[in-house]
Amino acid sequence: MKDLFEKIYKDKGPLGKWASQAEGYFVFPKLEGHISNRMKFQGKDVITWSINDYLGLANHPEVRKVDGEAGLAYGSAYPMGARMMSGHTDLHETLQNELAEFVSKEAAYLLNFGYQGMVSTIDALVSKDDIIVYDVDAHACIIDGVRLHMGKRFTYKHNDIESLEKNLDRATKMAEQTGGGILVISEGVFGMRGEQGRLKEIAALKKKYNFRFLVDDAHGFGTQGKTGAGTGEEQGVQDDIDVYFATFAKSMAGTGAFIAGDKEIMDYLKYNLRSQMFAKSLQMQLVVGARKRLEMLKTMPELKEKLWENTNALQNGLKERGFDIGTTQSCVTPVYLKGSIPEAMALVKDLRENFGIFCSIVVYPVIPKGLILLRLIPTATHTLEDVSITLDAFDAIRARLENGTYQRLSAAVMAAMGE
Repeated sequence: MKDLFEKIYKDKGPLGKWASQAEGYFVFPKLEGHISNRMKFQGKDVITWSINDYLGLANHPEVRKVDGEAGLAYGSAYPMGARMMSGHTDLHETLQNELAEFVSKEAAYLLNFGYQGMVSTIDALVSKDDIIVYDVDAHACIIDGVRLHMGKRFTYKHNDIESLEKNLDRATKMAEQTGGGILVISEGVFGMRGEQGRLKEIAALKKKYNFRFLVDDAHGFGTQGKTGAGTGEEQGVQDDIDVYFATFAKSMAGTGAFIAGDKEIMDYLKYNLRSQMFAKSLQMQLVVGARKRLEMLKTMPELKEKLWENTNALQNGLKERGFDIGTTQSCVTPVYLKGSIPEAMALVKDLRENFGIFCSIVVYPVIPKGLILLRLIPTATHTLEDVSITLDAFDAIRARLENGTYQRLSAAVMAAMGE
């Protein structure tokens, strides 16, 4: 019999094998200072493009004031216990009602965390006889929720409606045999590529196929739609989304999440979501803070306007300079370059140390081998000067990548990181 840990000693995984070179700098980096467009990294000032604080609420003085007052009033423990047993309050209900109204749904239910909440929502919505059909590029929280499913599941090619239809045909035949139903899952905005899910086309298939539609709109809530109510509003199909999910971790700059839909469905979920039934209630400090953030989202359209001014300046500038930013239809701004993992490490080190630009780096196995993805997240706190400086920096690093500078430097970077 093998030691359970033998595989761990032999194989650290595709990302873990780089830990000695990367940890503390390329992964698990430590940004310091107030959350904003400019922060500190290892003692140096950097323009920060890796914080999902879309509307700039994280360090807004009104938000910090309310957060502080709520902390003094309630502490960080109240209410204790799970909501079903002892952790339910009028303010939890008030926030739910306000969220439901904002996203044009009958009811909403608060979740303690986005990731955990999505996993549990999927688990509660389906039984072993049901079939799940989901986008192959779905976020990890969706994939983990699907993994809990004891029935059949099919993936369709990313944003490919023809592929979705083929899998709906398969799912329909199988559901007729099992006596179950079908759940289709998409994201409103795909957080890595920035593309909007094809919600309108998916919703249109409801006329042909009998399925229910779950949308994870973590990156769309607050950034998409006329009022900021999300990608369903943007595409005019909010009514066709059966269960709408969004997190507070991005536009709301907080902790927690919510689901929304018909009241009967929400009533069912609140009695069957295991991650909420058996977990401590969302603390009052976060509930009060979320209400303030939602109020600002609804009453201060200038925040979203500034976000999109910065987004358009950044994305248009990158395209004008010949950079490949894929087919993003959101604030998420991916920049695709060609290179190896060691070259990517040298490039990012140069970008941070010599140009004062901090953005997220994504490499294999998240994306195909030979590609480097630098993901930039514009926010309302960025300035057009930030954009200009960043564009010039990207011109410089691309030239160094193409002329082999990073290939030559990669060995030195590896040595500096302890290899």
